[in-house]
Amino acid sequence: MTAPDLQNPDNHEFDARVAYSARVNNFWQGGKDNFAVDRAAGRLALEAFPQLPVALRAGVAFRERAVRFLVGEGIRQFLDLGCGMPAGDPVHALAQAAAPDSRVVYVDHDPMVIRHARALYESSPTGACGFVLADVLDHEHVFAEAEKTVDFGEPVAVLMGSLLHLIPADEDAYRLVSAVRSLMAAGSFLLIVHPSSDIRPQASRLMEARLNDLVAQKRSYRDRAQVSRFFTGLDLAPPGIVGVPAWRPDSEFAAAAPTMAWCGIARKPLPG
Repeated sequence: MTAPDLQNPDNHEFDARVAYSARVNNFWQGGKDNFAVDRAAGRLALEAFPQLPVALRAGVAFRERAVRFLVGEGIRQFLDLGCGMPAGDPVHALAQAAAPDSRVVYVDHDPMVIRHARALYESSPTGACGFVLADVLDHEHVFAEAEKTVDFGEPVAVLMGSLLHLIPADEDAYRLVSAVRSLMAAGSFLLIVHPSSDIRPQASRLMEARLNDLVAQKRSYRDRAQVSRFFTGLDLAPPGIVGVPAWRPDSEFAAAAPTMAWCGIARKPLPG
């Protein structure tokens, strides 16, 4: 199989023989940008956690709340690492609805994701959208490409909403987040959503094993303490690291939605 052209997603022929994480997520969310192999993997995971569609809808609602929060904190730049093909409104639409001058960079290593984003995502006239096809572990390249759209000398929100569990080696995952933290200007924010190994342990183990058998990107679910370590040196916004529906929910009913993921948003401290 020919390796994808990371400079031009249009030159890549999608491999329909192997399931890919972004396409499996798209199937779970009711989308059409997936193949039979993705649907087969997705159905097996649903057997492990039948409430997954409800949990994913809670994740969409969290993203909306989180972007509103970040815009309210003065953030006008967003770097969406491992953006995937999200359900609901994408980050730039949410941010620019409140602050039209917001600038957003979408990063993913899946050519289908970047082709989809380039075709469908349209920025406001006063804002901007950038697209980077790259492996996030090549963070120096990612940052250099992203800097064509955002200014890392100013506060930026770095979003890792569906990424870190797809970096199974702990040393690689923590090294990436450390590099991101060092890049962020004071006043920047880091958002993380991470599938949990300890909220629903039995379902997590079964889902992780089934997906690792069938999906190209191997995954590693982590417990709350391991997720907390990603925020080292940052100030967590209340309520801290919680299950996704419990982060500043719009209602008690919404807060009670099933989940299998931790989330948190933290700020890089200002000097002094």
